[in-house]
Parts: sequence; structure tokens; C-alpha cells
Amino acid sequence: MMVDRRHPPRSGPPSSSASSSRPLLTAGAEPASVPLYGFQPPVGTPYGLEVTTVEDFHAHHDDWPWNPPRPGRATFHYLILVTEGVLRHDVDHVTRTVAPGQWLWVRPGHVQCWHDPSTARGPFVLFEPDVLRPDTARELAPLTSHDAPAVLTPHSADGPWLEQTALQLLDEHRSLGRRPLAAHHALRRSLLEALLLRLAHSPGVPAPPADAAAASPGSGPRHAPPGGSTGRRHTYERFLDALELHFRERHRVDDYARLLGCSVRTLSRAAQAATGRGAREIINERRLLEARRLLGHAGWTSHAVAAHLGFTDAANFGRFFRHHTGLTPAAYTARQATPEC
Repeated sequence: MMVDRRHPPRSGPPSSSASSSRPLLTAGAEPASVPLYGFQPPVGTPYGLEVTTVEDFHAHHDDWPWNPPRPGRATFHYLILVTEGVLRHDVDHVTRTVAPGQWLWVRPGHVQCWHDPSTARGPFVLFEPDVLRPDTARELAPLTSHDAPAVLTPHSADGPWLEQTALQLLDEHRSLGRRPLAAHHALRRSLLEALLLRLAHSPGVPAPPADAAAASPGSGPRHAPPGGSTGRRHTYERFLDALELHFRERHRVDDYARLLGCSVRTLSRAAQAATGRGAREIINERRLLEARRLLGHAGWTSHAVAAHLGFTDAANFGRFFRHHTGLTPAAYTARQATPEC
């Protein structure tokens, strides 16, 4: 889960919430940054899963968060199936257009910004990562990862099944009190996991590790054997966890190799096997993504971003940013300063 852990929630009442059953929207403590939103479970629910529709969400939030557009990040997943109309939604500064039959997936930590969804219809699922059982979460790792596709187009044979499962999940969520609470929660989680496992086979989603399904429910990815493709995959996953915690102050491959207790060569091979890119490139991409977020919507100066991301000075950061984007930080900020997100 990619969450900016240096922006803890503020104490006190939420800044915006339609009702006690809606997600609790608690902005991050640092006012200049893109706010980080936490999740408040619906009434009667001991863990974070809520199911509604885009049209109901729009009806309950007619002046938020698209009027005016307000970028933010969340600690939970947004999953939307469009059944009618067209949904436009910004994910990490790219506007995605979602047509009927397609799914939008905004993962924890993504910078997102709503466009007015008044023409769109369809089920809308919000859930925290720990709703999924550990063995299912391992199987779904390629789909829930930060760099998985934001828009999914299932195989034609899967489309009707996925829509029916989403509608069953919506019906079960709305039927609180119809059956014992434990059964109600178990059904919701089972329907969600069934939907995600089928969605995981959509075109463009990488296959899970070969032994994911065979792993015992109590075992985690960090217990994999050190050698072979499985070991490389788990080394890469541990690298991503470490990178998310330390990308602001640790910028060299050997920094992460020491943290993981492996050699630079082992880490580099793991990154190459998982992504086709080197570990150094992945580190730079994560720093660049954060720079875009802070310059694009948060309005930080290049000096502030440079200090936040551990550059020696603004000039060094400017060279880095221009090398990777073709733009100076000031030019990028000016380009993003439009009425739309």
C-alpha cells in the first residue's frame, strides 16, 4: 500500500463527510500537500468495505469533490464499474476516460481528482487493503499494486459475470440486518474477493507468482525461498515496501540492498525480473512521481520539493526533473495550473 506516512490525520472532526456511513475524509496535517484521506467503516461494519453507486455518491456530494476539482490521496481502494455514460477521472495527473463495461481502479496513495460524474452510472466499491484475506491478497498482488492499470477492460466473457457479482455485492451491502452480522460480513468479503480474482485476469494485468495459490494461508511473501524467480519476486516486493518508506532520504540502490540484507546484484536482478527496469530507475521514478504530485496540485516551490526529496539544492533537483520530463519544475507547474485537474 502506497501511503504517505509522513502526513498523519489531523485530530478533530472531519473536513467533509456526507453522513456517518460515508468514508471519513480527514485531510493530512501538512496544508500545502495533497490531502490524505482515511476510511471510516460504515455503521455496523467492523472493517473497511462500503458499496454504493456512482449516481448515489454524486447525489450525496453534489458540491464535492468536483466543484471545484479537489485532488487528494486515500488509504483505501476506489473501484468503479461504469454501466452507463462515461466517467472521467484523474489518476496521478492523467485523465482517464472510462466507458461502459470498463472498470476504474484508484489504488491507495494515487493522487486522484474527480470530474463531474453526472452522466456515469454503476457500482462503486470502496475497501481497505486488509479486508482481503492474506492468501487472496497475495494472489491479487499484481492487480492491487501501485503501478497496475487504472482502467481495466475485462474479457468479453467475463464482463456480464463481473457486473452481476458487483450488483450482488451491492445488494448484500444494502441488506444489513437480513441475516446474522457475521454471515453478512463473510458474504460481502467473499463476493468482493470473487470479483477481484476474476478481474485480475483482465488484459494488461501481470500474472501472479507461480506459487501464490499454493502458499499456505498463514505464510507471507517474506517467507519465500531466497533463490529462483519466486525469491526474486519477494525481494522486489520488499524493495517496494522499503522504497515507499524511505524514498525521500535514501536514493541509492546499495542503501536498499543493505536494508533488505541482500547484495546490490540480487536487488538489481529482482527489479529487472519483475519490471524489466533497474532498481535505480525505479527509485528515480518514485521520486519523480512525488515531485509531480507536489508541484502539480500541492503548489510546492521547487526549493521545498528539493528539500523534501533529499536533493542537495533546487538546482540539482531542477536538473533531475528536466532530465526525466523535458520540463523545468516551473514549466511543469505552469502547465498544471488549469481549471481542470
